[in-house]
Amino acid sequence: MKPGTRRAVGLVLTSLTALAAFLIVAVLVIILFNIAENGAAGVTWTFLSQPPADGMMGGGIFPAIFGTAALTLLMTVAVMPVGVLTAVYLHEYAPPNSLFARIVRVAVVNLAGVPSIVFGLFGLGFFILFVGQGMDRALGHEEMYWAQPGLLWAALTLAVLTLPVVIVSTEEALRAVPMDHRTASLALGATQSQTLARVVLPGALPGILTGAVLAISRGAGEVAPILFTGAAYFLPDLPTHLNSQFMHLGYHTYVMATQSPDVEATRPLLYSTVLVLLLLTFALNLVAVIIRTRTRRKAAGAH
Repeated sequence: MKPGTRRAVGLVLTSLTALAAFLIVAVLVIILFNIAENGAAGVTWTFLSQPPADGMMGGGIFPAIFGTAALTLLMTVAVMPVGVLTAVYLHEYAPPNSLFARIVRVAVVNLAGVPSIVFGLFGLGFFILFVGQGMDRALGHEEMYWAQPGLLWAALTLAVLTLPVVIVSTEEALRAVPMDHRTASLALGATQSQTLARVVLPGALPGILTGAVLAISRGAGEVAPILFTGAAYFLPDLPTHLNSQFMHLGYHTYVMATQSPDVEATRPLLYSTVLVLLLLTFALNLVAVIIRTRTRRKAAGAH
């Protein structure tokens, strides 16, 4: 291929890539602008601090905000240890030709492609009907206590949903730590576990926190998995126990958009709820990003 032709082909490919990126950003900006324009006026202190009223035609969304935040935090607490430990085993301890490690990696890849509604059915069948009923029998509860939809089961269901994200991002973070650091630590007499705890994991921590950010982004907006495992149609009270049902901003949006007796009347509330959901997701992500940035700076200062 002649140099002029190569430059022309490169220019065309660069232009197409830039155009695709521009279209994606433009669509995102249009959606965000539309939501902000129609929903900003309804985001008041009353809207943020009061429960729904008048058949969800008025009032606020505080129970849904609280439920979404609690669910996302519980999901993060549940998924991060399991995901990080799995990735550490696969990358640091599993033999290169381990059949078990290959099976786990295939399972992770397949798990990432499962529709979210299937996770909801899995949570209902496994966590609620199997684990919950087993706990009720073991603890002697005559009535259903754990064998019912609740905050804990919804969080664990979302943890299973986001598990592939955490495992893959943690493996990439561990892979980014130079092998020379491991070799130098072992040469100085450190054991493999000491090298992992004092050298590898601190170096991979920013990437691990990136996995936490991605998991939060994925889990905070999911609705299908929690339909069967804990989300309530209307519940003005806040969840007080792990087995309590809860309201969720995503499910609240779905209810108002599809089951309201007067869709036009609830449209401003709908836009405001979507805006709050986006802001809450951004806020949770921002907290994780700030922690990641500070950790990265400390690691850079240590070196």
